[in-house]
Amino acid sequence: MTAKIKPAKGSPYSRILGVGGYRPTRVVPNEEILKHIDSSDEWIRSRSGIATRHWASPDETVAEMTLEAAGKAVADAGITPQQVDAVIISTVSHFKQTPSIATEIADRMGAGKAAAFDINAGCAGFGYGLTLAKGLIADGSADHVLVVGAERLSDLTDLTDRSTAFLFGDGAGAVIVGPATEPGIGPSIWGSEGDKADVISQTVAWDAYREGVVEKFPAIRQEGQAVFRWAVYEMAKVAQQALDAAGVTPEDLDVFIPHQANMRIIDSMVKTLRLPEHVTVARDVETTGNTSAASIPLAMERLLATGEAKSGDTALVIGFGAGLVYAATVVTLP
Repeated sequence: MTAKIKPAKGSPYSRILGVGGYRPTRVVPNEEILKHIDSSDEWIRSRSGIATRHWASPDETVAEMTLEAAGKAVADAGITPQQVDAVIISTVSHFKQTPSIATEIADRMGAGKAAAFDINAGCAGFGYGLTLAKGLIADGSADHVLVVGAERLSDLTDLTDRSTAFLFGDGAGAVIVGPATEPGIGPSIWGSEGDKADVISQTVAWDAYREGVVEKFPAIRQEGQAVFRWAVYEMAKVAQQALDAAGVTPEDLDVFIPHQANMRIIDSMVKTLRLPEHVTVARDVETTGNTSAASIPLAMERLLATGEAKSGDTALVIGFGAGLVYAATVVTLP
């Protein structure tokens, strides 16, 4: 006789219950970047919108930044660390291949035997993590999930590369996702375009550096114009698909939180999506730089902290980057 598997007893709905962020104490202005490249503050601002970024000190490791952001998110959600059932961390700059940093975080934060794993989805990592968290809750595998984007991209920045030296920053952003009585996280529009993977990549593989094929430590490189065109034209379509999937129009939005890659990309997406003037747009990139998977939760935390956004607002979030990967969804802010 074939046994029948019981249906999942999870919540059909979920939402973000709390958010937290950590920015390193060291603020790096464009003037410091200009010591290494032939450029100008005006050129950097006009091309990217970036004026400053945060770079981590030796003791501000990916783990320490993650713990700070996670602790704030847990407190903001009004739960205890023991109530966290799963920990998902998106990072490309934790250099220990195994074990996952998520297992360390789960233990150190006091989450007991929570499921814990890392994901590598570049700048779309936060969106990927949200999608996974939503599924775990719907499945009944978890009640509360910690999703973190954490990066020390200063470790992967070539300060002599004029096209990328000014882009990247460090930091960690975290949210707690939990059950809800009504939808708080919309359908995810996510995917990849691996045929374009070369436009954002690591300069060389780790083994090439280990074996002495190259002497220069690996760094992030990108083809700026190709990335710009893809982000502006293709990601606006993905963002619109996320709105449609959630049954939301641009007029219904309160907040737009795109990946903080480049101010020109953000402004172009706002124009293409025809967002009304009442929609608050995250422009955290000006003072934080591109923090990859951390950028969306960091921007979300800042908007809520400054009062530019409020609890219950409807927000469109979209991440996109190396892979090329992307993830967009509509959420209710915590």
